[in-house]
This record gives sequence, C-alpha cells and structure tokens, in this order.
Amino acid sequence: MIEEALRDNIRAAYQQLTDALELKPRWGQRQMIAEVANALGDPEAETPIAVVEAGTGTGKTLAYLVATLPIARARGKRVVVASATIALQEQLLLRDLPDLTRHSGLDFQAALAKGRGRYVCLLKLDHQLAGSESDTLIPLYPDEFAAPDYLEILPTLEEMLSTLAAGRWDGDFDAWPGGLDAAIKRLVSTDQNQCTGRRCPHVGQCAFFKAREGLEEADIIVTNHDLVLSDLRLGGGVILPAPEDCLYIFDEGHQLPSKCLNHFSLRFHAGSTLQGLRDSDRWISQSAASWGQVGLDERLPPLIASLLADLLQRTEEVTQILWNQFPEEPLERAEYRFEHGRIPEALAEYAASLAEQWRQLQREVARLEAGLENTRDGRQSGADAVPQDTDSDLVNAQSLGARAEQQVALWEAFKVAPREDQPGDGWARWIGHRGSLQSLECQASPILPGELLREALWERAAGAVITSATLTALGTFDRFRERSGIPDSARWKRVASPFDPARATFCVPAMSSDPGQADAHTDELIQCIPNLIKDDSGVLLLFTSRRQMEGVLEGIKGVIPHRALVQDQMSKGRLLEQHRDHIDAGVPSAIFGLASFFEGIDLPGDYCRHVVIAKLPFAVPDDPIAAAHSELLQAQGRDPFMEISVPDAAQKLVQASGRLQRTEEDEGRITLLDRRLLTRRYGRTILETLPAFTFELDGMR
Repeated sequence: MIEEALRDNIRAAYQQLTDALELKPRWGQRQMIAEVANALGDPEAETPIAVVEAGTGTGKTLAYLVATLPIARARGKRVVVASATIALQEQLLLRDLPDLTRHSGLDFQAALAKGRGRYVCLLKLDHQLAGSESDTLIPLYPDEFAAPDYLEILPTLEEMLSTLAAGRWDGDFDAWPGGLDAAIKRLVSTDQNQCTGRRCPHVGQCAFFKAREGLEEADIIVTNHDLVLSDLRLGGGVILPAPEDCLYIFDEGHQLPSKCLNHFSLRFHAGSTLQGLRDSDRWISQSAASWGQVGLDERLPPLIASLLADLLQRTEEVTQILWNQFPEEPLERAEYRFEHGRIPEALAEYAASLAEQWRQLQREVARLEAGLENTRDGRQSGADAVPQDTDSDLVNAQSLGARAEQQVALWEAFKVAPREDQPGDGWARWIGHRGSLQSLECQASPILPGELLREALWERAAGAVITSATLTALGTFDRFRERSGIPDSARWKRVASPFDPARATFCVPAMSSDPGQADAHTDELIQCIPNLIKDDSGVLLLFTSRRQMEGVLEGIKGVIPHRALVQDQMSKGRLLEQHRDHIDAGVPSAIFGLASFFEGIDLPGDYCRHVVIAKLPFAVPDDPIAAAHSELLQAQGRDPFMEISVPDAAQKLVQASGRLQRTEEDEGRITLLDRRLLTRRYGRTILETLPAFTFELDGMR
C-alpha cells in the first residue's frame, strides 16, 4: 500500500489546485489519481504500471500530474511525460504545468525535450553557406527528398546565421517566425547518425546541447513518444534519463504500439543506398591523400574503397533479385509480402553474404573514424599538416558507419528468416516500388511490438502510466494488452467521461447500398448528405477512403451551402482555424477528413454539431504488418477479422464519435451511413459497446 504521508501529500495538492482554480472535483478524476498513486507509490507493487482509459473531460492531465509528482520526489525519480502531438505538449507547458506550479503547492522544474532534427545544426549551416558546390557532407538519405534551389534558400540561411549571432533566435525550428520549409530543415539539421556530439567544433553553441543542459535539472521532462522510443532504441539513457530513473507518463497511449513498430522496423532503399555508396567512394578517393600525410593507416582507404565497390555491385544485384520476386512484371507501383515471412533459399543466402560484407565495412569504418578522431585531436593541439575538414570527415565516417549498421540489421533479418514449409517467426517481410529499380524498398518488422516494449521499457522503467480516451475495444483491454506487452499484473482501469452521452444522438439511417459496393455507396452518400447537414452550421465529415471523400466532395460541393475544407489541402492547424473563422462569421462550414481526423480534432460547441461517418472504419487491408498479423492468427486457428479488424473498427468508431462532445454542454448528431452496424453480427457487437447515446436506428428511437 502507498504510505499514508504520501497519500496525504497528493490529497492536499489536489485540494489546493481545485480550490484555487475553482474546479469542481470530478469522480473520474479522483479515481484516476487513486489508480496512478497506488501503482507508482506502492513499494510492494509487482508491476508499477497503471493503464487508465479516461473518457473525454475527465481531466486526466491534472490527475496524473498531481498523483505522480509527489511520488517521484519521494522515490528520487524523474517524470517523463510523453504525448503523441505537439498540441498536447504545448497545453502541458503553457497551461497545465504553470497552473500546477502556482496552485498545488508542489515545487518542481519542467523542461521540454526535442530531438536533434528540431534544431539547426551549425556545422550543416556552415557548409550550406559555404556554397552547395563545395559541400563535403554526404546526406544519409541522398535521393529520397528533392533538394531546394540553393539561390532561393540562401537569404533564409544567411538570416538564420545572423539571428543566431545576435541572440534573437535559439536555433529551435519551431521558434522560427512564420515557420520553415521542410526541405530547408532537412538541409541544416542532423540526427543521431550524423551528429558527432561533443566532438563537434560547434558544440559550445549547439542549440540541441544547450537545450539538453536544461534537462539535467528538470523534475519533469515533456517530450513525445518518438523521442522516448528513439532513446530506447539507442539503449536508453542516451537522450533522456535512463528508464530505471524515470516514471513515464504516456498520454494518447493508444498510439504507442504502432509508433514502436515505426522505430524498430528495418529498411533498405535501393536508390539512397546506391547513391550513398557512390558518394562515400568519391569522398574516400578525394580524401585518401591528405589522410596519408597525417599518419592515417595508408592501407585503410583502399580497403574501404574496395569494400564500397563490391557492395555497390552486390547492391545492384540484390535489387534485381528483389525485383524478380514480384509475381508479375511490375508496372507503376507494386508491393509484395513474403507469406509468413518466409524467404526463398537463394535470397536468404545472398542476404547472409550481404550482411557479412556490410559488417566488414562497419568494422573498417570504425577504424577510420578512430583515426580521424586522432587527427582532429592533433589539429586542436596545433600539429602541422592536419586536414582542415576533419570535422566533415568525421560526420561522413559516422554516417557511413550508421548506414552499414542499419544494413547489417536488415539483411540479418532476411538471413534468419524461415524457409519454405517452416513456421513463421513473428516478423513481416516485404518489398515494394514506385515504378523503377531505384525506388525499390525492402523492409522487415516485428508483427507485434509487445515484446520490444516489454524488454526495452516495461521491465526497466521505475514506473509508468499509460492513458488515453480510447484504450479499450469492444469493452476490453485485450487488443491493447496484446499489442503493448504490458503485463496482466499492471493496474487496468476504465474511468467514464463526465459528459452525458445521451446528449448526442447516434443515427443509422435507412440506406439501400452496402459499403462493399463502393460506387453505389458513394452515389448514395452524394444523394443523402446534403439533406442530412442542411440545418447544421459546423459539420465534420469523416471517410476511410480518399477516393470516396473526393467523389462525395465533387458531387455535393455545388449543392451544400457550407464552405468545404479538405484535409491535406492545407495544414491541420490552418484548416481548423479557417473553420472556426467561418462559424464565428455565421458562415456554414464543413470539414472533409480521413483517418487521422478521427482523433485529435477539438471543435467544441457550434464548431461541430454534426459528425457524419461514411462507413465503419475498417482498416484498408493493404498494410503488410497487419496482413502478416492476420496470417499469423490464421495459422493458429484464430479469426483475425474478429480479433483484429472488428475491435480496431470499434475503437476508431468511438474515436470518431468522440469528436462531437468536447465539453459538458455539447450536443448534436452522429450519423453513420453504414447499415452493417445493424445487419451484421459483428455490427451488433460493435453497437452494444458504444457509449449510451440516444440512438435513432432506421428512424426508430
């Protein structure tokens, strides 16, 4: 049990906070505080993890902060709050944490942690300003992004340098007035693979390392899921404090498993790998003479050059081998997944050979990097004849070593893959292209991230809280438990929203088409949507198919009085701002969105009185990892549709429906234009687990 004194501290902080902010204590919020406190504060807890589904309006942010901070102080731990969106990070830093500081009686320091890619790299900026023709740095992914015109971006680069020198900018891209184009950011930012860290000549002025200094004294570190996962992939404790010293809070925690797969998947891109090898060979050839003058082992450059030439040839060969795996002659775009992750024997043998060659290159490049480090130390001590561009050489060597490490991992995953008639090994392996050999990609990923998270996080962390408004599916945590790897011995709790779901009317109108008949369904949507939304000023229309969204938009845009705002035609923030402006001006406005708009859209009151959902949000069956998971379940005699597709669709339907009620006063309609909810067995299963809306099904209450 949690100590009584610690429990009293939490109660006192909560009482002070609610009194000062004139907040009405909510039962769900108090439940959540108790769950978090008992999980993290009980020294005898088998698993110091709390998984809390907290409905919209619970006040979960203040709940987990009030409960966690006193426990962290008592245990000598630090708190890492990770969210999936910038909006929540800003809310924490600009509103919730200041409120807590002023009104709870809790004393703490907070800091924001971002990755290297969110800051300018002074070494990269110097090289860009020296002129694109003279830039000696080799990009890690050379042909995957189009480089901007140098003369067009030069004024921006010069302004960056001058504002940095004058102290008017701290190097944080997010703080640049008006924002920066993504292409410019890529040119003047770095990542873990290219950053030379404390060896960089600019480390004293480095924006990233200056920001890191603020983390040393912070009690609370606000960051995102991606940075936590990046740190864990590096072994933990590299970017953030070590997991053993942290109490983690994962807000929007339902996204953590899928983000984990993104970080731990392996990838080979033919074009960038071939170009990287060519660039590296050119760099070695141009630099070898000067390295020899300063005592670098003269045998090393030609050895690396020979390895690069061999790898260049073998990479071209394996690209052709992979291209030949497509069942038919590839045309504009294609993807091919190896069933059960099984690889043909010839490809596995070639992968084994490639992995060994990349491993040998990795070893020799490590020797080169060590030698270059010694020459750099010589330059700093005033030795003669030391190349002046050693810093660029170190970056290039580190980048080449990182590329080699990545390729070793990828080809090892293909080397150890099961062969024909062998059972699957829990990995998905697939290839794809966009019309050319250069665009060919080869990827491998674990099917389920649970084991990765268990080993890297749950078994190491001092404690953790995972929370979201949608962690359950079909009324249970089963799907999330399987994907997240969180032990059954954790505390699992559902906390209901204080909002009254009966204020929302959930309607499934009579329809003649089935969503399986895509064209007929789209035609019927065009016919019925204008009448459905004619009396509503603020509308959100959600689709699972871009093609259907565009077809409906084309069919109704001249009929409805609403201003149509379409996802991806502008940034999400700008789209929402325009929508609010329209409503404030008395102009009807309709947002057309896809899957990513099913969550993270906050339009209270008149900004959204009607949510229209085109059809049940089943995932498009073209994701290789999802397909491999289905295949794995089928091999075990299980039903992937009922175990994966239906729970995921149910969860997304709840998320989409949740866009309507953002405050206690909100009311309106949710219309699902898909009768499968009423006519299919799985539909009735989903219907039974929806919130207690006021239902109008086929016009009947």
